[in-house]
Amino acid sequence: MMKCEPVDRKDDGDGARPMMSCVPAEESDEACANCGKPGSDIVKLKKCNACRLVKYCSVDCQKAHRKQHKKACKQRAAELKDERLYNQGHERPEGDFCPICSLPIPLPMENHSVFMSCCMKSICNGCSLATQKRGMFDCAFCRSSCPDDDADVLASMKARVTKKDPAAMTFLGQKHCYGKLGLQKDMRRAIELWTEAAELGSVGALYHLGISHRIGNGVEEDQAKAVEFYERAALEGHAQSRHRLGIYEGLKMNFNSALKHLMISANMGLKDSLELIQKLFIDGIATKEQYAQALEGYQVAVEEMKSHDRDEAERILGTRKQRLTRSD
Repeated sequence: MMKCEPVDRKDDGDGARPMMSCVPAEESDEACANCGKPGSDIVKLKKCNACRLVKYCSVDCQKAHRKQHKKACKQRAAELKDERLYNQGHERPEGDFCPICSLPIPLPMENHSVFMSCCMKSICNGCSLATQKRGMFDCAFCRSSCPDDDADVLASMKARVTKKDPAAMTFLGQKHCYGKLGLQKDMRRAIELWTEAAELGSVGALYHLGISHRIGNGVEEDQAKAVEFYERAALEGHAQSRHRLGIYEGLKMNFNSALKHLMISANMGLKDSLELIQKLFIDGIATKEQYAQALEGYQVAVEEMKSHDRDEAERILGTRKQRLTRSD
């Protein structure tokens, strides 16, 4: 821990409190950073909530010491935030894994999975195809009959939203955002749904709120708030939010920070992050070792997401896209 000790200075006869300097302190040398009162069964010391470096015996002592401690506190608080941001969120959240095969779904997930409105699960294309090949056309996870039309999907979503389902709120917010399922575009409602979903733990909602604040869609443009939402999502393992943080730091010319974020999201299997690191390498910003490390991490992540069923689904979907392109 830290304590703040008097610094010798010339006595001006003004009776002012000696200047204090925050220095490391042993655990056995715990005392109030302001008045020096040692901790005991009677005197309970509490750590500064921001930096966790010093302790105080009272709120009054904390307030009195604020001016001397402010600089060191701010610096350490920033260090703690960075440590947490870069050391957490390296694993993708539970919702990124197919509930059938238990493998992480390739990114971006919307291109490699089907979202089932009946159970709020994302089923990878491989498992969806395998289920259909067995003659089963209901939901591969909960076995519910697939909705007949958009009206049925919307009714199901609204029922789940009423029950405070964060996944349903996030999904319905997207439909309001883009005017899908017969809904009119309504960003105000989308923001309301995403805000409540985020409070209930939806990582996807945090990401959507970050985008909305970044571009000023439905809310006033606010880059600081956008970053705050991205950081909260990144700490929960959201790869796209981590990628956005990398872009944000890069635009500020904080390339070391940018690369830290991009390395994490590349190691999760996000191709966009790998390609951006490659560009930074070509531009002489990232080192050869950093690019090689990102490439290796990306390849490992991709291998972990592969399966025979997914490869077959990718081949079939690719063939269908080619046919559609030719017909156009």
